[in-house]
Amino acid sequence: MSSSDKVALLVSGGMDSCVLLSTFLKQGFQVFPVYIKHGLLWESVELVYLGKYLEAVQQESLTPLQILDLTVKDLYDAHWSLSGVNVPDEFSDDEAVYMPGRNLLLLAKLSVWCAQKGIHKIALAPLKGNPFTDNSEEFYKSMSESIEIALGWPVEILRPFSNMTKADVISSAEGLPLALTFSCIKPVNKQHCGHCNKCAERKLAYQQLSLVDDTDYFN
Repeated sequence: MSSSDKVALLVSGGMDSCVLLSTFLKQGFQVFPVYIKHGLLWESVELVYLGKYLEAVQQESLTPLQILDLTVKDLYDAHWSLSGVNVPDEFSDDEAVYMPGRNLLLLAKLSVWCAQKGIHKIALAPLKGNPFTDNSEEFYKSMSESIEIALGWPVEILRPFSNMTKADVISSAEGLPLALTFSCIKPVNKQHCGHCNKCAERKLAYQQLSLVDDTDYFN
């Protein structure tokens, strides 16, 4: 398989990146799922869900999960994603879940890994309406250019879901084990809390589609 058929996917346990992973597999790509650990409060639970999802969709063209470490504890200090204090709830705006420089950090780490592995495509799953400046066309274009300058390695950054909503993602995921995905930023007893910003987004998408939500919510 040529390098053009390979894609390194920034994957979390979340619905969007898990569905994107399955989409690339369906399209015939060899998929290299990469999880980058920042030390955030939900990661241990998220990784359990991710492991179950990957097991459920396993096939020959899906490589084993690669976990890379990139702590932000010395950067984020008392940020809610580390402290668990004032975590954005169901009544918060999307802007409340901002994490400084997140896409910059993720892409910088992954691009070095891709250059070492001979992979020219990086994929991630931001959705339509993402309000942050590190999700703009200008950012991704300049990031791709900077990666090639820094590493001498051209990388194409793919965002196939950039014009899709959460409801669109669910609609495209027929037959996939979405109950094994994890969207919560304040897990309780290894479950979705049911009240954080991300749980609310997930619930709303199911409501918009009039579909049964079989997510395991604590509340």
